Amino acid sequence: MQFVSQDLGIDLGTSNVLIYAANQGITAREPSVVAVDKNSGKILQVGAAARNMLGRTPGNVVAMHPLKDGVVSDHEMTVKMLQHLIRSATNKSSLFTPKPRVIICVPSSITEVEERSVINAALEAGARRVYLIEEPLAAALGAGLDISGPKGHLVVDMGGGTTDIAVLSMNGVANATSLKIAGDHFDEIIARHIRRNHQVVIGQSTAEDIKIQIGSVLRRNEELFMEVKGRDAKSGRPRSIEVNSTEICGVLYRPALRIAEAVNAMLEDTSAELVGDLNETGIVLTGGSSQLWGMDMLLEKEVGIPCTIADDPAACVAYGCGKSLAWITRMTDGPVNIARKRLMRG
Repeated sequence: MQFVSQDLGIDLGTSNVLIYAANQGITAREPSVVAVDKNSGKILQVGAAARNMLGRTPGNVVAMHPLKDGVVSDHEMTVKMLQHLIRSATNKSSLFTPKPRVIICVPSSITEVEERSVINAALEAGARRVYLIEEPLAAALGAGLDISGPKGHLVVDMGGGTTDIAVLSMNGVANATSLKIAGDHFDEIIARHIRRNHQVVIGQSTAEDIKIQIGSVLRRNEELFMEVKGRDAKSGRPRSIEVNSTEICGVLYRPALRIAEAVNAMLEDTSAELVGDLNETGIVLTGGSSQLWGMDMLLEKEVGIPCTIADDPAACVAYGCGKSLAWITRMTDGPVNIARKRLMRG
């Protein structure tokens, strides 16, 4: 009997991990959270179940994000998380099934040390070969942009840990920048605001709920309200408060504006020909954080270029990784830069 390995594209995000299996589509979409028993080192939960345990675990159990700002921060936990997700994504039931080849997306600003950490984690988790692809490149492919020609395209990929901004042309990155202002940063400043202005301590999950339900970077036409439960900062007792969308907009506007400023700064260093194309091709927003209300309108206003949000923006990078799998077999010039992103063997 012949066993065929399953090639995988992995969006290894700070907040979520998505896995695209060749000829199947997205087979795993889980929060990048691991719950582990500190005494035995045994993985207790991975993904959504582990996320529900954040801030609620007993002393011998820790629930954590093993990735920070788009790169590996805890190598051992990243390996264990990938092992679990790769096994579930490939439905591996036989010891004789070959290890998969994988393409993993990484931020544009990643260092060689951080690249090596991602590659080693994937190899230890069961990959046979590992390729890396820059996130905005994968996002553009997943959004259905035709980046094979000389015309310039601008992608702003807003994830959990980083926002990657890139002008793409000829299957490559013409200019790019990355900043650590994204979904997790928005959550942190919401939590700080609630503590400073309402004297209530809330967790990351509650801050994220506030961002999703009533968060915006521009003032909404209709005011929204939300009850928030937390711990009184002085007495330590449970306490509920009400916050509104205008208040949260005031918190999120400034960091969102910094993203627009980063786009303008990058365009100043981009060739006039490529920038000239952008009035026609526009800005394409991808990543889960791009769904923050008003982000597309803010960018269009501050940058002066039409802006649209891609279909299923949270999955664009994963779909792009999936499309890039064709270059593994064909070994032709394409979005996966084989020369720069060295092929590693398990």
